[in-house]
Amino acid sequence: MPTLSKLLERNRDWADETVAEEPGFFTRLAKQQKPKYLWIGCSDSRVPANQIMGLAPGEVFVHRNIANMVIHTDMSQLSVLQYAVDILKVEHVIVTGHYGCGGIEAAMKKESFGLLDNWLQHIQDIQSYHIDELEPLDQAAHYDRLCELNVISQADNLQRSPIIREAWARGQHLEIHAWIYSLTDGKLRPLQDVITKANAH
Repeated sequence: MPTLSKLLERNRDWADETVAEEPGFFTRLAKQQKPKYLWIGCSDSRVPANQIMGLAPGEVFVHRNIANMVIHTDMSQLSVLQYAVDILKVEHVIVTGHYGCGGIEAAMKKESFGLLDNWLQHIQDIQSYHIDELEPLDQAAHYDRLCELNVISQADNLQRSPIIREAWARGQHLEIHAWIYSLTDGKLRPLQDVITKANAH
C-alpha cells in the first residue's frame, strides 16, 4: 500500500463527488484550458489560489514562489507569464501576498538562510528603499507593511516586463492587480488601483 494512500483515497472521493455533482466535468476540463486569470502568489500552503477565490479547476493559471516575487531574471516565472499572456490570453494578472509571510519575516532577520539569501535580497532591497516609512513602525506594523510593499513592488515589476508591454502594444486587454490576503479572516483586498496600459508608467 502506498505511503500516501490516504491522499489517494481523498482524491478518488473528490473525483467521484465532482462527477456526481457535475457529470462530464472532467471531460470538459480535459479538452480546454481558458482561464482569464494568472495568479502569482506565495508558496505558503495556507494560501491556495483557487479555493480562496472560489474558483474551480481550470479557471485560474497559477505560479507560486517564496514571497510571491516577480524577478526579471526568474525564467520559471517569466515562462509562466509569457504562456499565460501570449498563449492563454489571460485578462488579469493578480499578484497576491499575505500577512504573516515567512519569506518576508526571514528577509527582516539578520540571519543567513543559505541559498535562500539570494532570493530574500530582493525583499531586503524593498525594505531599504522604504526605510523612512518602515523605521518608525513597531515590529508587527513593519512586518505587515513590508508584506504590502512587497506586493506593490512586484506589481510594478510586472508592468515593466517586456511580456506585458508587448501585449499592451498589440492591443491585448490586460490588467495587473496587487492584492493582499489575511490568514486571520480569509479575506483578500486590493492594495492599489488596477494597473492598465492607460495608467502604467
